[in-house]
Amino acid sequence: MNTKIEFHILQSFPPSNLNRDESNMPKDSFFGGVRRARISSQCIKRSIRLNPYFKEETEISPSDRTRRLKKLLFDEMKNHNKNFDGTKLAVEFTENLLGSMDKKNPERSSVLFFISKEEVTQISKLLLEKQNAEDVEKEYKKIFMSRTPAPDIALFGRMLAEDPKINVDAACQVAHSISTHKVDMELDFYTASESISTSDEPDMGAAMMGLTGFNSSCFYRYAAIDWEQLLSNLDNNQDLALKTVKGFMKAMIYATPTGKQNAFAANTMPYFMMAIIRSDGQAWSLANAFEKPVSSKNGYQKESLTKLIDHWQQINSVFSDPDNPPKVFSLLVDDNVTETIIPGVKSNSVNRWVDVLISSLVE
Repeated sequence: MNTKIEFHILQSFPPSNLNRDESNMPKDSFFGGVRRARISSQCIKRSIRLNPYFKEETEISPSDRTRRLKKLLFDEMKNHNKNFDGTKLAVEFTENLLGSMDKKNPERSSVLFFISKEEVTQISKLLLEKQNAEDVEKEYKKIFMSRTPAPDIALFGRMLAEDPKINVDAACQVAHSISTHKVDMELDFYTASESISTSDEPDMGAAMMGLTGFNSSCFYRYAAIDWEQLLSNLDNNQDLALKTVKGFMKAMIYATPTGKQNAFAANTMPYFMMAIIRSDGQAWSLANAFEKPVSSKNGYQKESLTKLIDHWQQINSVFSDPDNPPKVFSLLVDDNVTETIIPGVKSNSVNRWVDVLISSLVE
């Protein structure tokens, strides 16, 4: 059975609008019959793959999600041969791979494509060498069929309806983060005053006014990595797969969505982190710990932690195989919480938490 790695995080944010909808209000959802604050999985994944820790640990730059593959190829060919005009080859390859270009803007493809810098370099070299876009497209598909050199594509996958041969099944599932408690949306009424007065308008007062939605919430965050799928996606490069997990763990902790941060500066760290390695092919979300919303007059973090651990212990005793128990690794920020309630191997720093899990993964 596949090895799965679960990640469970509790993180509280002060007033903020980290991930907003089309009306500029913070995203939300209903769970357990009440309204919850929500951060979409897309927002979280983007924050992770662009976080500096992910690049630092994997030693590979983030891939590009783009409709400008033609420009990437053209620029890369220019880097290798300044005197060569690769416009025709770049267009032909892009159209062969992704279909026709956008009718309104021929510089862009009609679809978005997720591609690594190594792939762009390799395609460009092949185009310069073979001078035949169709042949290069076929070779590209052979080389990268269901695999990738890029950690972020290996984790989050790649889908191209035009040609499933170069699809990459995501090795990582990321849940929409939800508040552990009921949330009420609030509105901030703001104004901006005119700095320059004139004799005609000596005091204009508010020259601009508007509304910004926000909330403050303690979020439950969950993700899971399929270890074997990650290895397969990375062409069984175990060293890179381990670096990818390490980069993911650090980025998941330190990456914060950027929505309205200049207005709210809600840059907080997680309160509790728990990673679980299972060798039975299962991966459990603990979201149902909060199906009944947390209600507390003394803050939500400690009460959320208690409910999370209680739920974990309940389902673990019922559903886990006693002959093949999961490996649990915990990191708690709060020294005032009794350590005896925290399951598994306890760490007192992020680096220690990450290193212990990585070591256990390859035992």
